[in-house]
Amino acid sequence: MPSFLKKLKIADYVIAAILVAFFGYVALTVEGKLNYEWRWELIPNYILRYREDQDVWFANLLLQGLFNTIRISIYASVLALILGTILGIARTAENLTVRMLARTYLELLRNIPPVVIVFIFFFFLSQQLIDWLNLDRWARGIARSDNVHIWEFFFGEMRRFPSLIAGVIVLALFESAFVGEIVRAGIQSIPQGQREAARSIGMSRLQEMRYIVLPQAMKKVVPPMANQFITLIKDSSIISLISVQELTYKTVELVASTRLIFEAWLTTAAFYFVICFTLSMLFRRLERQR
Repeated sequence: MPSFLKKLKIADYVIAAILVAFFGYVALTVEGKLNYEWRWELIPNYILRYREDQDVWFANLLLQGLFNTIRISIYASVLALILGTILGIARTAENLTVRMLARTYLELLRNIPPVVIVFIFFFFLSQQLIDWLNLDRWARGIARSDNVHIWEFFFGEMRRFPSLIAGVIVLALFESAFVGEIVRAGIQSIPQGQREAARSIGMSRLQEMRYIVLPQAMKKVVPPMANQFITLIKDSSIISLISVQELTYKTVELVASTRLIFEAWLTTAAFYFVICFTLSMLFRRLERQR
């Protein structure tokens, strides 16, 4: 018997039985009262599909959306970490103007609904940046090139590249506000005595932050940063509102074309759960090894 099963008690089995009964009741209610016909056998075909004319398997709608969600989450996390670190340092700057500008940005983003922020950033910033850089023309050129497969591995379908970049920018700008507060808290947790000691030996503020404060602060903020990364994955569903081809957007497409309402959304929920739960377990293990 697996070791984790030995740790379970009677109450755990009771709770598990209640959950199974609850979900069974919901399924029967949907099928009976709503006269809904479950068609789970169709879902695998929208994850992986076999193309007989080419004798290959290819990723269908849901798997395409999942890959894009992973790409967007990774790129947005890196950008949010960079921007958030800058904001966190700015929040602790000696210059009052710098502190107030950083605080204004953070407070605005933390107190406005995410949907509103997404639309504002998309129409007034990311879309303008994409047009200014002429990314549409560049992406179409890449899509016609011989090495398009390498680009598609990192960015998905290149004709959709501008929308992916827009999603990354919007998500990173939104999440950077929360990362900035985490970094600010980490910096302020460093004892003042260490900072005074650094200045007493002639270190500049830049050297103090680089060699003394930030290395210690970043170690302290690893747990909340990990949690924020998981939150970012879930928040990535918001950018489906600006037609970014991620998992939620692809699910909407699937539901609209097949009417597999419950099957599609339950499958999508399972995908999000598996990703977030796996990362949660991974980060928890890494914290124990620190």
